[in-house]
Amino acid sequence: MKRTRIRATVVAAALAAALPVTLGTQAPQALAVTPSPDSSTSAAESTSPSASTSPSTSPSPSTSTSSSASASPSTSTSPSPSRPRTAPGVAVPFGPECSSLPRRGEGSLRAMARERLAIAASHNPDLSTLVAAARKAALVRTLNNGHALTLFAPTNEAFAKIPKRQRERLLNDRAQLAKVLKYHVVNRRISPRELPHGTFRTLEGAPLTTSGSGTHFKVDGTAKIVCGNIRTANATVYLIDTVLMPK
Repeated sequence: MKRTRIRATVVAAALAAALPVTLGTQAPQALAVTPSPDSSTSAAESTSPSASTSPSTSPSPSTSTSSSASASPSTSTSPSPSRPRTAPGVAVPFGPECSSLPRRGEGSLRAMARERLAIAASHNPDLSTLVAAARKAALVRTLNNGHALTLFAPTNEAFAKIPKRQRERLLNDRAQLAKVLKYHVVNRRISPRELPHGTFRTLEGAPLTTSGSGTHFKVDGTAKIVCGNIRTANATVYLIDTVLMPK
């Protein structure tokens, strides 16, 4: 019985001595952490080249499209063709005799628009008789200094319609000549739209009338406007084919 206890004690001691050795060789394997599939995947993703380049940092197609659209010629403002400009003060004349006006230089529409009334008239070959009569009647200053006038200007042919003796008598009577010429002048500009049914007081004092439509007008029912709406620096001129006589 005593031997049995001793043998058990020896066996127990031998087991106690061998157990630490066995645990020491197996402990590192038992305590090692085996990587899980999830952690290996995340590690792979962290080192993957595709993961280092984020899609959000690459230029998107919409950004490149918008930049190309901003540089597109369609978005630039192209200059619209400019319209031809009319010289300041130059009106649109009307009437069959307007074609006789010089196209350039003295007597042209552009030149007359820059000149005072008597000066502009002196450069028109069709008004030489009228200008000479204005000088005789001492009306040149009145025509040039007026602020805004309308002149119904008789052409050379209009004066030629007056019988010779009557014309010579008129041209040599300064007072009567001044009276007749003032009857052709209105102390304001008259536009073409006022001509169809117009009544205007003249510098002479008596009124004159205009009538007609379109581009065909008469003054006092007798004198035809052969070229109208000519602008000078201080007046509007209507060339007429008959000398008007005050009533």
